[in-house]
Amino acid sequence: MSDENFRRPAVVLLSGGLDSATVLAIAQERGYTINALSFRYGQRHEYELHCARRIASNAGVRQHSIVEIDLAQFGHSALTSDIAVPKHSLTEEVGADIPVTYVPARNTVFLSLALAYAETLDAFDIFIGVNALDYSGYPDCRPEYIEAFERLANLATKACTTGQGRMVIHTPLIQMTKAQIIQLGLKLGVDYAHTSSCYDPNESGLPCGACDACLLRNRGFEQLGLQDPAMFR
Repeated sequence: MSDENFRRPAVVLLSGGLDSATVLAIAQERGYTINALSFRYGQRHEYELHCARRIASNAGVRQHSIVEIDLAQFGHSALTSDIAVPKHSLTEEVGADIPVTYVPARNTVFLSLALAYAETLDAFDIFIGVNALDYSGYPDCRPEYIEAFERLANLATKACTTGQGRMVIHTPLIQMTKAQIIQLGLKLGVDYAHTSSCYDPNESGLPCGACDACLLRNRGFEQLGLQDPAMFR
């Protein structure tokens, strides 16, 4: 942990999923004071917010805010409207095309609000758990997208344009496989039983085991010779 980063405030986007829980642990390990930000955006699978609250509480973050927005009013996603979530029996069946679980401009909306929040905290560090390897093909998870948003952040904010600092969008998982992410998270003490990645969980939060997110997550645990603890809660 460097003296430069010690106790610096950071905003961590916390969905309640495996990736965001790992990113929160990484930010804490690097010495940042954590301000976690979650969204009730009209998603059908709100169990993830229950998980986000538990993760934030267990981690002892400085502040955890849940922001209310309504992307469901635009629809066009299986996560926010009455479109069926695709299910498969094998991970190899997950296609390369952008799936119907893509929520239009979701990460742009989330990062914009995180940017606004960061300015109010005099923070110049935002952490997000995007991944460009074991993921579902979303365009707003790619390195070039993050690089472009970081440039925008440094052009669009008072703090940056007046020379108070430089905004950095941290994506520590972006070039990691799901197995590598899990392995790192376990070393940092992440309890994955308290996370939810499923696009279509039942009322008690039990994952379906067949959507893209479940298949990719399960493969990560299997590659490590482990069972996903979320399947047995």
